[in-house]
Amino acid sequence: MERTPIPVLTVPTAPYEDQRPTGGGGLRRPTGLFESQRNYLPNFVQSLLSSVDLRDRQGCTMVVGSDGRYFSKTAIEIVVQMAAANGIGRLVIGQNGILSTPAVSCIIRKIKAAGGIILTASHSPGGPGGEFGVKFEVANGGPAPDMVSEKIYQISKTLEEYAICPDLRVDLSRLGRQEFDLENKFKPFRVEIVDSVDIYLNLLRSIFDFNAIRNLLTGPNQIKIRIDAMNGVMGPYVRRILCDELGAPANSAINCIPLEDFGGQPPDPNLTYATALLEAMRGGEYGFGAAFDADGDRYMILGQNGFFVNASDSLAIIAANLSCIPYFCQMGVRGFARSMPTSTALDKVAKVMKVPVYETPAGWRYFSNLMDSGRCSLCGEESFGTGSDHLREKDGLWAVLVWLSILAARKQSVEEIVRDHWTKFGRHYYCRFDYEALEPRTAYFIMRDLEALITDKSFSHQQFAVGNSIYSVERTDSFEYIDPVDGTVTKRQGLRIIFSDASRLIFRMSASSHVRATLRIYAESYEKDPSQHNKEPQAVLSPLIAIALKISQIHERTGRKGPTVIT
Repeated sequence: MERTPIPVLTVPTAPYEDQRPTGGGGLRRPTGLFESQRNYLPNFVQSLLSSVDLRDRQGCTMVVGSDGRYFSKTAIEIVVQMAAANGIGRLVIGQNGILSTPAVSCIIRKIKAAGGIILTASHSPGGPGGEFGVKFEVANGGPAPDMVSEKIYQISKTLEEYAICPDLRVDLSRLGRQEFDLENKFKPFRVEIVDSVDIYLNLLRSIFDFNAIRNLLTGPNQIKIRIDAMNGVMGPYVRRILCDELGAPANSAINCIPLEDFGGQPPDPNLTYATALLEAMRGGEYGFGAAFDADGDRYMILGQNGFFVNASDSLAIIAANLSCIPYFCQMGVRGFARSMPTSTALDKVAKVMKVPVYETPAGWRYFSNLMDSGRCSLCGEESFGTGSDHLREKDGLWAVLVWLSILAARKQSVEEIVRDHWTKFGRHYYCRFDYEALEPRTAYFIMRDLEALITDKSFSHQQFAVGNSIYSVERTDSFEYIDPVDGTVTKRQGLRIIFSDASRLIFRMSASSHVRATLRIYAESYEKDPSQHNKEPQAVLSPLIAIALKISQIHERTGRKGPTVIT
């Protein structure tokens, strides 16, 4: 029986002025906005698809996945219907719509897709009162570069119509190929539902010594681990890879069922929100703990008794122990990269290893260029994102498997490995203060006035006395980055104060949401003397924080008594 072709409709619409991607081709907004504003999601999806040249779009393959948050299934249906109407030839989608961000990057690269669409708002809360996001990945499997984001935004401002096949329905639960005949299309539109884990797991098998990790988790000197998927996308990956493949007991994994509201907690792997994991680790029963964010690209590492490994230290320790990973023994190490706010611990390792280190703005898209050009093998950010040139995205589970590989090779505890690293390279005391949900104008004026203050000539070489400490300003700037690959200049990426003892204060606005603003203050102080490595970071950094609060006047100008989150 001949199938009736599915109609392709052109729907009139009006543009929205607020659909500028916040970086990496991503749009993140309150979920209610997507649900209540007429055509809000279709407008952005059309702008995104139209940013791909027509000749590249016709018949191409794209990958689609989500972190399972509320509104994801509705959004996937719209994306599928619009992809078909816009000439995409094939979509590869994770079963039930579930694909981690690293898995999307992996599949794009494996099948040489034209790009991908990820429905996630990262570590932001889910549910009807939470946030929702749409993120565009390009053909290298990485976030869209700034020029693509700008193209999407320019299209969105003049959009008058979008194309859609509203009668097209896909069964996301059924593995395999589904084909659809469309009106005025010569070839059928294909959708392939794939196992969410398989392709990504095969990549990890080629990178790590799974036998060594399996022996660590099941052998005579096994350690007990505790892994918290925070009810995000990582549940199926943790169960399949760490439990089924590598032998960790099933009860090692908690919160592994993806929930639309992530169980009512922000899926943010830090000491403020991953409290269930922290309490379990403090009990001393487990030797290694980790948590992941909603889409699986960020992670947190804890050792026995709740010993916390900050993300900057984790990046540096991974760099110093790459010889434990077969992938790097085979591929070699070309260079390292870190975002500017990330501590300079990585730089110390790079100097010893005699490899270059690149300092970039925050945002993974800046690392992609370095990796594509063969300059960078390992990169990371202080916001719990670490990855390598195996993908073009940060990869939380990859980082956890690196840590387990290091534990297996060195036969030490997490804390012993960290303290040995400090003894060899020195300790970088580091913390981040997040002031979340600020009124955007207030945050803007704080940063504007702060920039005027610190870039004034009278500020250079100024001294600050706090208790017994004296800090002399060596230099200040508004950070800008010149891409060594293509010469692109990115300006105004944060304010830096660097003191004569190499301590740093950094102020930066986060661009993850347009409704409220987040202002972040970073403090870093280097200590080489091992006898001084056992202090509390807050105590060591309190003079620097006092300087930051004094010159920014953030409490006085916001009415806040302290930060929302301290990391």
